[in-house]
Amino acid sequence: MKRKVSLFTQIFIAFILAIILGIVFGSDIKVLQPLGDLFLRLIKFIIAPLIFASLVVGVASTGDPKRLGRIGMKTIVYYLVTTAIAIIIGIGFAYLISPGNGIDIAIPKTPVQINETEGIIATLLQIVPDNPFAALANGNILQIIFFALFIGLAITFSGKKAELIYPFFEGFAEVMYKITGIIMRFAPLGVLGLVAPIVGNYGVSVLMPLIKVIIAVGIACAAHSLFVYSIAVKSFGKMSPFFFFKGIAPAALVAFSTASSAGTLPITIKNTQENLGVSKRISSFVLPLGATINMDGTAIYQGVAVIFIAQFFNLELTFMQLVTVVLTTILASIGTAGVPGAGMIMLAMVLSSVQMPLEGIALIAGIDRILDMFRTTVNIVGDASAAVVVAATENELTLKK
Repeated sequence: MKRKVSLFTQIFIAFILAIILGIVFGSDIKVLQPLGDLFLRLIKFIIAPLIFASLVVGVASTGDPKRLGRIGMKTIVYYLVTTAIAIIIGIGFAYLISPGNGIDIAIPKTPVQINETEGIIATLLQIVPDNPFAALANGNILQIIFFALFIGLAITFSGKKAELIYPFFEGFAEVMYKITGIIMRFAPLGVLGLVAPIVGNYGVSVLMPLIKVIIAVGIACAAHSLFVYSIAVKSFGKMSPFFFFKGIAPAALVAFSTASSAGTLPITIKNTQENLGVSKRISSFVLPLGATINMDGTAIYQGVAVIFIAQFFNLELTFMQLVTVVLTTILASIGTAGVPGAGMIMLAMVLSSVQMPLEGIALIAGIDRILDMFRTTVNIVGDASAAVVVAATENELTLKK
């Protein structure tokens, strides 16, 4: 009897093969990009209905608004605390490695276009959709969460009058889980089509001047994941860190390839439920929320980027400026979407908060896609760790290895 190759092994092989092909064929390997584009479209097409159906079922099955509020408070506190720790780690490694010292790079004459967010208050107000069906059509995750929360609560309060509605959403959610499983069979080909063109487009000549920035972000991301998340799942979830990282590894690889927390969300939900034993009720609430407000990896990037830019321009940051960077990053994480390039939007906000030159963004714009892959991976792993911790504290964790 043949031994079945695990999904993680398939994705990992595809990832290594993509790197090799990118190095060998260079920019010509872009012929594989349609595979990656197709995989991204398949993922995106299930995000809205998956979140909506699973969250409605999760809320309706809870049956207690107070308990739902408790779960929400635990989730938000966990995300904000780990984000604060992440940026401190990023700043620490940036000072240790000093990526901006001795760098001789000409700032590009063409300014980098940064589309700033509308601010935290406006973002919070926009959580309430004018048209919930438009939110579903546009894939606005926060508005979908708001709509689903109210539908779920209304089903609970309606009692027997809504007894025909709940089974519909329950069946619909199961259908979406099945579709996610089918799409995941194509994940190795998708990773191949996403990673190979990136490797082919970035030569050593582009990376070498900023290699210390990449190293600083990479080491800080690894340190945050291995220490902070390991301690969290072990202390609160009573789960082996090895078991945790093994369970979330397929989603982490997809996150690294897509550089999109929102795009990886269906796979994160699948891995968290099936591999880590988190209940559907917890995962369907904690993970979509994490895709929008949990930015641990992005916070690390902010810390490294700010110190790098300060060192490049020979600027000495005061302690209060560093505190401002930490606070701004935490608050900005609430109003920044989990899509590729969101880190640059946050960086513009952070630099403005301490009156640093925005031209510094152009220095690392060329390698932003690579850094985005690192920080998105940490974001995804952080979402999963939050789901494990919250599920454990609510006695809804079925696996504790």
